[in-house]
Amino acid sequence: MIDIRLVRDQPDLVKEALGRRGIPSQEVDALAALDADHRSALARQEALRARVKALSRQVGEARKQKEDAAASALAKESRRVGVEERTAAEESDRLANELRARLLVTPNLPADDAPDGGGPEDNVVGRRWWPGIDAGAPEPEPAEHQRVPHWDVGAELGILDMPRGARMSGSMFPLFRGPGARLLRALTALALDRHATAWEEIRPPTMVLTETITSTGHLPKFADEAYHVERDDLWLIPTAEVPLASVHRGEVLDEAALPVQLTAVTGCFRREAGAAGRDTRGLLRVHEFDKVELFAFATPVQSAAVHADMLARAESLLQTLELPYRVLDLCTGDLGAWAKRTFDLEVYAPGSDRWLEVSSVSWVGDYQARRANIRYRPADGGGNQLVHTLNGSALAWPRIWAALVEWGRQSDGSVRLPEALAPWFGPSPAIGPRVV
Repeated sequence: MIDIRLVRDQPDLVKEALGRRGIPSQEVDALAALDADHRSALARQEALRARVKALSRQVGEARKQKEDAAASALAKESRRVGVEERTAAEESDRLANELRARLLVTPNLPADDAPDGGGPEDNVVGRRWWPGIDAGAPEPEPAEHQRVPHWDVGAELGILDMPRGARMSGSMFPLFRGPGARLLRALTALALDRHATAWEEIRPPTMVLTETITSTGHLPKFADEAYHVERDDLWLIPTAEVPLASVHRGEVLDEAALPVQLTAVTGCFRREAGAAGRDTRGLLRVHEFDKVELFAFATPVQSAAVHADMLARAESLLQTLELPYRVLDLCTGDLGAWAKRTFDLEVYAPGSDRWLEVSSVSWVGDYQARRANIRYRPADGGGNQLVHTLNGSALAWPRIWAALVEWGRQSDGSVRLPEALAPWFGPSPAIGPRVV
């Protein structure tokens, strides 16, 4: 959540920042008015509580003095004020809940250096990288045999079986077979080994409590996009960011322990309710997929370096996999609700003939930490401060799988994979034509 004190003390700053996201200033005015009403109700409740305590003392003193009539009158007044106090408490709680509900759907304030814009068309395309091509040189054209979409290649080689996946679970649930499944395992091992030296590997649950998924900002705003097991009130995670953000929920960390850097591979589950039939071929948009996530708790000073390291790790993996990519600096109109600054990595897939988002690397600031109540104890003393959180995919596999299969397709229909995968996939990694 954003800091309500900013709304209270610097409303113009908040209006300007949220205005860059397209949030009208009236929304900030409504927050400020609700906050004022809550504080007024809380002050009334506290004044009435103090009055009840004072009357209780007076009742006791009157009884000591054998002033029964006065004690009876004071007790009656105490009961009357007590009823008012309980009513005021209910009103204060109602307003507090309404204020929190509004804050939970209010997006984060974007970073000053996030580019302005209304939507994806305004994202800023930064650097591009192509295997073996110097920056600024003409980008090569894919060969004709590389222009076959991965869903056709996968079916031809028997490594991707979308019909049987749909038969088991419905559309957009892929089934990988043989070398196709082994490729996913090899990609995961490569990524985890790359991160192991500086990032602690975690294996979190993939079903979490409502409080856990609310802490990241996915609830209540994106409830329709998540799978909910209503009987147990558990949610299937859309990303490992959700459980990792709660590893230290409610804790106070020592500054010397920061940054805390975690990595995890999990299944991820997304209803894609807003997709409305878009990108439903092959692996372009699926309901379940594997992803290696990076997540960090840091001080505000450390955040920039951690963000840069996350992005560099994701880029390094793409270069290792010999996949052409570009870096997008997301504009304010396309930022995730909880992000202050985000860089997306998109890989070009020649068979699909499109750029595919394969990683999103975000600095969140203290937005999630305020929800999850995660603070750190400054080394130089002073009060506890909220940590900053950061997250990034390094990497998500379905579209990486698709791009590798399309770029690696040879003229004989086989697929050559990057040599970097050999330790996990096998020597001279390749997927040959299926023998019928």
